[in-house]
Amino acid sequence: MQFDESNSQSKPIFAAMEKEVVLSGIRPTGFLHLGNYFGAMRNYIRMQDEYNCYFFVANWHSLTTHPDTKELKAAVRRVVAENIACGLDPNKVALYVQSDVPEIAELYLNLNMLAYKGELEKTTTFKDKVRTQPDNVNAGLLTYPVLQAADILIHRAVKVPVGKDQEQNLEMARNFAKRFNHRYGEIFPEPVAFNYGENLVKILGLDGNGKMSKSENQLATIYLADDDDLIRKKIMKSKTDQGPDKPNSVKPDYIENLFTLLKLVSTTEVVQKFEDDFNNSSAGNCIIRYGDFKKQLAEDMVKFLQPIREQATDLQNNTEVLDKIIQQGAEKARASASATIQLVRKAVLG
Repeated sequence: MQFDESNSQSKPIFAAMEKEVVLSGIRPTGFLHLGNYFGAMRNYIRMQDEYNCYFFVANWHSLTTHPDTKELKAAVRRVVAENIACGLDPNKVALYVQSDVPEIAELYLNLNMLAYKGELEKTTTFKDKVRTQPDNVNAGLLTYPVLQAADILIHRAVKVPVGKDQEQNLEMARNFAKRFNHRYGEIFPEPVAFNYGENLVKILGLDGNGKMSKSENQLATIYLADDDDLIRKKIMKSKTDQGPDKPNSVKPDYIENLFTLLKLVSTTEVVQKFEDDFNNSSAGNCIIRYGDFKKQLAEDMVKFLQPIREQATDLQNNTEVLDKIIQQGAEKARASASATIQLVRKAVLG
């Protein structure tokens, strides 16, 4: 995908405004990895042709953990570049940075008047943060779900791709929308969780323990920015065993995960060869050779990720183009956000 720099200002914000609005955001902490790509990004690429999509980098949300802001700025640009390299087209979607849309902050203020201390303290994400960072329990952590609601409602989004860990916060966004509508008049739709269920892929860490992570267990996670040799090293060190005890055995989770990765990046013939080797193996007759399996997976993974990494790097190095993309995304997002905030101001203040 190439960004069209020509006459971008003359393009309509969206070609078909009757499409439903989808919104999703990602914090610019850590690096995007295979789990992000196959669990979310691949679906977003499909969504951009079927819905009016707003995808943003949630840099305000990141401030709750007090990051180095110099590193944060670079991380924001990297995430934008990686999103585009994965296939998001900034001419089809609004791809923007959260802090470039001040209307979100104004809606956040209004929604805070409808949020209550008791319910915010009961959220799972807040309780987790209190436990993991007890010396930094700031107001931003407490009202995190309110800002998330503002992110969604500012575009009056109806569909929000979320994982299980965010469903509680999405329910709170629905509650805030209902409270606002009840108090001030019907402005907001009630957003619902959304994904292409048949295409959801769960990617485990290469050590067999939990999911791949943007910031933890880095040797068990394959990042989109990893170079070829690092990809090979990580896959060759991935967890395997002595092989199945009998033919057609059920694969352990960590072996199934490697086969999942193989199916995502390798040819049908390659996958079938190793499936047959596994299914025909037994104690004393182990046909499958995990060393060969991992070498094949590593080379196919390198071929898959190389163009994504190279395009993302090229974009980060081309600051003029990347700045134009970010500006274009902000303009699209603000057009939608401004329309919503005008309705909010009239409803609340008259």
